[in-house]
Amino acid sequence: MSTAILTGQPVPGSSLEGDLRSLGFDVRGASDAADTEAQLAAVPAGERVAVVDTRFVGHVHALRLGLTDPRFDASAVPGAVSVQPQARGQLTRALRAAAAAPTEGGTTVTTQAALPDHLAAAMEAEGDAVHRPDLGTLVAAVPSDPQARNEARQAVDAVDEEAVRLRTAVKSRDGFFTTHFISPYSRYIARWCARRGLTPNQVTTASLITALIAAGCAATGSRGGFVAAGLLLLFSFVLDCTDGQLARYSLQYSTLGAWLDATFDRAKEYAYYAGLALGAARGGDDVWALALGAMILQTCRHVVDFSFNEANHDATANTSPTAALSDKLDSVGWTVWVRRMIVLPIGERWAMIAVLTAVTTPRITLVVLLIGCAIAACYTTAGRVLRSLTRKATRTDRAAQALRDLADNGPLAGLFSRFVLGPRTQGAPVFAFAGGAALIGTALANSYGSIVVVVGAAVYVAFSGLALARPLKGPLDWLVPPFFRAAEYGTVLVLAAKADVNGALPAAFGLVSAVAYHHYDTVYRIRGNAGAPPHWLVRAIGGQEGRTLVVALAAVLLTDTDFRVALTALAVAVALVVLIESIRFWVSSGAPAVHDEGEPA
Repeated sequence: MSTAILTGQPVPGSSLEGDLRSLGFDVRGASDAADTEAQLAAVPAGERVAVVDTRFVGHVHALRLGLTDPRFDASAVPGAVSVQPQARGQLTRALRAAAAAPTEGGTTVTTQAALPDHLAAAMEAEGDAVHRPDLGTLVAAVPSDPQARNEARQAVDAVDEEAVRLRTAVKSRDGFFTTHFISPYSRYIARWCARRGLTPNQVTTASLITALIAAGCAATGSRGGFVAAGLLLLFSFVLDCTDGQLARYSLQYSTLGAWLDATFDRAKEYAYYAGLALGAARGGDDVWALALGAMILQTCRHVVDFSFNEANHDATANTSPTAALSDKLDSVGWTVWVRRMIVLPIGERWAMIAVLTAVTTPRITLVVLLIGCAIAACYTTAGRVLRSLTRKATRTDRAAQALRDLADNGPLAGLFSRFVLGPRTQGAPVFAFAGGAALIGTALANSYGSIVVVVGAAVYVAFSGLALARPLKGPLDWLVPPFFRAAEYGTVLVLAAKADVNGALPAAFGLVSAVAYHHYDTVYRIRGNAGAPPHWLVRAIGGQEGRTLVVALAAVLLTDTDFRVALTALAVAVALVVLIESIRFWVSSGAPAVHDEGEPA
């Protein structure tokens, strides 16, 4: 339960108290700042509390945005301020100062204007962050006389509040397919869900279940199954858009919801790849290598996005002629959509997969997907390399630490890094690329079981240590994590394919899935300002270089059949350790929610 304290003399005919109750607030009254402070002290410490001027006139959704958003410790709109328990102390200090303010003619100076506005300004003056939502055409005002009050009410009546609420439920920046073929109606599904008390987490779970059923239909290998799979995948994407729109429509953000939304998208897509591979196998076509390759390429694309953004989002003097050109192109309408489609975001990607599944074969679907993702990866990575080379930026210690955490180096590389001799040069991406290229090159050039692959893996371990011998503050150091991902995942793919035994590639698919989940989990912890996974977890699963070395050793020491068993066992072990820790963290931690309003994944 939340509590709202109405300050000032009641206004006849005002619906404010009813509006606050409709938003879930228990409403109390207070005459001035001192009385408000007393009422605040009586509110249980674990509750959200809002202070609202009785003269407030505005839309209910303006109050919802200013008083109920769980993502911010403190937020305000004209005439109202709200704090969560974390910011209760700041509000109390501001109230004490207001109550002790001098008077003029018997009237407290701080209450001549709206007390909530004064409190929000006082908190900001002390350095506290107070979120002020962009209300757009919504009205939130504290009229000082009857005429102004009447004008404010007329302004409220002139705006279709529900239309604004529906429009702002849609992501501010999205792909062409999502914007023009999904969001025009999915927002109404979101409203339907809100009116029936459904939560975003329930819709997210429904989207996952639908996608898993789609993967099951694809696994049947029949034409009817493929058609059903394509239709269900599209419907799963509609629900995937709906859960975020429902969260924005009703402001039902949560830590658990952010985790579910972030991880289920990846689980749905990669499970569908496995379904396509199973369906193809029923028809006598082995496409597991293509399915695993598609998952690896897509994961590496995401890591490029995450690493680049983490390296630059808080950099100082962050300017670039390339970025300026990009911004200029965004001012030309048609180029915006072309550029968004080239990167093959989730909407375009899933639509392409769904249509190709229904009308072609799994092999064609995966080949076209690989080509499309490769073009998108080249386009985005090349642009980011150019931005980095032309950008005048100073990377922060936080960014360097985030890149180190994303690198996922384990104890072996750490040990080598600590004892490396000679000058530690700024060549992190060169070492990461060279080590990975040497490893995958030896795996490709030699037959299964060759000891040369272990030598390549040992070189890779050493180069992994060299790559992180210095803080990752170079202009291209954000390439280190994606190079490591490509090396580890690619090695597993090549060695499983070289084993040439039934079941090796599906086992490799399972192992890469488990490890990729760990890497996505790391990303969303960092993006939520919750820090990287604990060091014991990274050590327990070996780090990226340790796992790569273990797989290389297994390929030398074990027969091809036993290698398949080893990959399966390693996949199960990694999945269990990572999932248990991840679920424990996201369910029990107080990490802030992460809801991406920017570039579509």
